[in-house]
Amino acid sequence: MKIVSVVGNPRTASRTLEVAAALGDRLAELLQGSAASIDLAAHAVDVVQGSDVAQALVADVADADVVIACSPTYKATYTGLLKCFWDLFPHQGLAGRVAVPVMTGGSADHALAGEVHLRPLLVELGASVPTRALYLTMDRMPELDAVLDEWVGANGEVLRRQLAG
Repeated sequence: MKIVSVVGNPRTASRTLEVAAALGDRLAELLQGSAASIDLAAHAVDVVQGSDVAQALVADVADADVVIACSPTYKATYTGLLKCFWDLFPHQGLAGRVAVPVMTGGSADHALAGEVHLRPLLVELGASVPTRALYLTMDRMPELDAVLDEWVGANGEVLRRQLAG
C-alpha cells in the first residue's frame, strides 16, 4: 500500500507538510504500507512550467494507492500551487485511487474548505473520497497526535474497507 501526500504550501518545510506527513505515517501504519510526502514548494518552478521533474511527480502520485491532498487555506480555498499541480494530471488521472483532502488554517471559519473546494477537485480527477476532509487549525498543532488519533479512529476503517474492496 503506497500512500503519497501532496502538499501545496508555497513555503518549504511548512506546518502543513508536517500535518500531511504525520497523517501519511498514521495511514501507512494502519494500512500496512509506506508513506512519502511531496513538498510542492521545493518544486514550484517545475510545477508551474510542467517540466519533466513535475511530470515525474505526477507519475509518482498516480502510482499511489492513497493520495493525501493537503493545502493551507488561502482566500478560503486551496493554494494556486496545488491547483497548478493538479492541472498537470490528465482527465481521470486519479481513477482507482483513494484520496483524503486535508486543509490547515488560521481559524475554524474555513473548516469546510476541504469539503467544498478540495473534494470536488479530487473527484473530478477520478479519485474516490470516502471520508470527510481533515481540517486543522494552526492553534491545534501542539495537539496534532490527538487530532490525528481522532480522525483516523473515525475514518480509518472506512479507508481500509474502501481499499480492500
